[in-house]
Amino acid sequence: QRLTSLSASMDVQNVRAGLMDGSSATRKKWGMAMAGMMGGIGLGLAVLAVPFLLPARRKYCLPYVPATKIQMHHVLQQLKGKAGKVVDLGSGDGRVVIAAAMEGHYAVGYELNPWLVLYSRWKALISGVHKTTKFYRKDFWKVNLSQYDKIVVFGVQEMMEELGKKIESETSPNTRVISCRFRFPNWQPSLSLNHLGPHSLWVYDRVGLLKT
Repeated sequence: QRLTSLSASMDVQNVRAGLMDGSSATRKKWGMAMAGMMGGIGLGLAVLAVPFLLPARRKYCLPYVPATKIQMHHVLQQLKGKAGKVVDLGSGDGRVVIAAAMEGHYAVGYELNPWLVLYSRWKALISGVHKTTKFYRKDFWKVNLSQYDKIVVFGVQEMMEELGKKIESETSPNTRVISCRFRFPNWQPSLSLNHLGPHSLWVYDRVGLLKT
């Protein structure tokens, strides 16, 4: 009877040990799986963050700030009655390009953030204007602007003077330039809506001839 009790006790201990070993192995596997998953998430976030961090390494940092409804209204008003192709320099989520195309213009956007370019193309597709829009992942400083008749720019103050020189050297005097938030320092606008605060807008026609 004692031998039977001893054997039963050893069997219970072996079962307990087996369960503990199994539990330890399971915890180890779960730990490794969680570590791998967290590492994958971290890598994914890092990849997603790269396009948003890269602008700080460029010549001029253009933060992604979507155009407001007020700005959109005034931009579209100033595109009316002017024939030719529209270009948005730093097109972000594509809303200006798409809205212009929906008004009957052929419009192009240049944007360096690949996710915003993909989103813009998708948005143009579901909006039914994918045939009259183009979105390029490209630095607009490296683009010859001579092919465009209407230029829209949401720039930063530091870049406006240099951008003005680029536009003057590459476009015809009949080109219309619509500048939002910041004006070109050496040009006389044909229309100024500078009383709108952050929604301010300046329109320049015959840009090569309207320097102050």
